[in-house]
Amino acid sequence: MNLWADLHNHRGRLLHKWAQYFPAYERHFARFRNQAVSVLEIGVGDGGSLQMWRRFFGPYARLMGIDIDPKCKAFEDYNTAVRIGDQSDPAFLNAIMDELGPVQIIIDDGSHRMDHVRRTFELLYHHRQFDPNGIYVVEDLHTAYWPEFGGGLRRPDSFIEIAKAQVDELNAQHTRGALPPTPFTGATLSMHFYDSMVFYERGRRPPNVSMMADAEGTRQVQIVFNRRAGSD
Repeated sequence: MNLWADLHNHRGRLLHKWAQYFPAYERHFARFRNQAVSVLEIGVGDGGSLQMWRRFFGPYARLMGIDIDPKCKAFEDYNTAVRIGDQSDPAFLNAIMDELGPVQIIIDDGSHRMDHVRRTFELLYHHRQFDPNGIYVVEDLHTAYWPEFGGGLRRPDSFIEIAKAQVDELNAQHTRGALPPTPFTGATLSMHFYDSMVFYERGRRPPNVSMMADAEGTRQVQIVFNRRAGSD
C-alpha cells in the first residue's frame, strides 16, 4: 500500500500532512522500506505520523519522535520512542542522535520557526551520527514566507533563502574559485525542492569528470566553455 492509500485507510491518531507531500515521501524514502533504518521525526503533534511511518517503513525500523509537549510520551509503541525536549536545545539534540544513531532519515516537522529550523539543520546535517548516505527533510517551508515564524519573502535569514544559497554550495566546484567548496558541498549529492518542503540527499561525491563515449570507446575529456564569438 502506498502512502496516499494509507492516509485514506488511517483510523488511528490524528494525522495531518499536506497532500503534495505523499509523492515526495514515496520517491525519496522507498529504498528504506523494510530495512533496519533509524528515523528521527522532529515534531510529534498528535502522533498520527509516527503510526504512518511504522506502517510504511515496517517492523525493522527504529522510530523516534521528539516534541516539547509531554503528552506525546504516550505515543510510544513497538520500536517507537518519544523523547520530550526542545529542538532549539543543542544538548538535547546531541543526546537524541547519540541514542538513536546512526540515523538515516531526519524529518524536521517541528516548530517551523526559522531560527529553530536553521539551528537544527546546522547541528544535525553534519552530525557524527547522521548517516553519510542519509536524507534530511524540512517540511512546511511555507512558514519561510510568514513573518510570525521569522520568515518573509526573500528575507535573508529565512530557511528558504538559506536553501537557495546552498544550491551554489552544491555547485561550488564550477564557480572557478568564486565560492570555495564547503563541507556541505562534499557531503551532499542532491537537493530537491517541492511545494513547502526540501529534501537533501547525502552521499559520497564522485570526482567531477566529464565523460564521452563513441565508436572509439569511453574516455575522460576536459571541457572548456568559451564565450560565444561576438558576445559581450
